[in-house]
Amino acid sequence: MPHRLTTERLALFATLLATFGELHPACDHWVQGSKTASRKRLYGKDLVDTDGTPATEDSARPTMATSTLGRRAVACHVASYTAVQLAATIGITRAFGYRVTPAARLAGAAINAGTHAAIDRGAVLLWLAKTTKKTGYIEHCQAVRMDDEGTLTREVNGPGTAWMELDAAPPTSTEPWSTRTAPSRPKASPRSSSPTASVGCCRSWSG
Repeated sequence: MPHRLTTERLALFATLLATFGELHPACDHWVQGSKTASRKRLYGKDLVDTDGTPATEDSARPTMATSTLGRRAVACHVASYTAVQLAATIGITRAFGYRVTPAARLAGAAINAGTHAAIDRGAVLLWLAKTTKKTGYIEHCQAVRMDDEGTLTREVNGPGTAWMELDAAPPTSTEPWSTRTAPSRPKASPRSSSPTASVGCCRSWSG
């Protein structure tokens, strides 16, 4: 028979794992704002205004490097995600009569926040994809967006892309990271159609 403490720990782990698994898409799509989602992967040294538009010499608004704006956006997203996660942790554990020490809650939240921020900035995800040989999957499964004027543009990391699936799944997941491999095929032009292209009219997204 398993020790009672072992059983309790396994039950707690399973409960929080299921809770966080449901919270991730909720925080990404409902809590996170569209502006934060579209800016969190920005990189560069060019100066921009706080709304992301290129700064001009006579701009009276505060300016910053593009990378700084990207880091601020991901920090905003991770802060809201962590707050929801902590609230859910406290609520679930207390509902089942299990008290987790503040130190344990904060340590878990800090680890989750750090890894979430690193993945959402994009560089770490691309490194993981390259290490696990999933770059072909990212290049193959992209999306095509259509603006109000009917112009089509190709997007690598929005809804309907392999990037978004890999972002939502940990590297240990058996489906996106371990089993999917893209077939070899020439890159499609932005105006071409393909079975894997997703066409939409949205300009902003969460993920």
